[in-house]
Amino acid sequence: MAKGKVGKTVESLGDYLKEQRVASRLSLRQLAEQAGVSNPYLSQIERGLRKPSVEVLQQIAKALRISAEQLYIRAGIISPEDGVGGSVELAVLNDSGLTERQKQSLLDVYSSFLAMNAGRTPDDD
Repeated sequence: MAKGKVGKTVESLGDYLKEQRVASRLSLRQLAEQAGVSNPYLSQIERGLRKPSVEVLQQIAKALRISAEQLYIRAGIISPEDGVGGSVELAVLNDSGLTERQKQSLLDVYSSFLAMNAGRTPDDD
């Protein structure tokens, strides 16, 4: 059974996380403990069965001592074309005044606007 784009993105994220964990010489259990997530949940992320929230990605990035933005790109939350530091997505993700649910809602609305506008020409406005 073929996986969709989201499935492949999550699978790619899991592979990347496992590579980073192994490179850091951490067991699954050690990383789960340092990131503050359960061992089974982290295992499911690595196997591409779960898509973690932005908050969980931040915790994992901190535990692995890698860039959270890189994980956001791998998870499909932001696209590499957006660049680092100047994107709307990163501004939303880094806003400590918003809850995780609010952040995800804003990102969903922003993505839908981009998708909707992709089919328009400048004369449509």
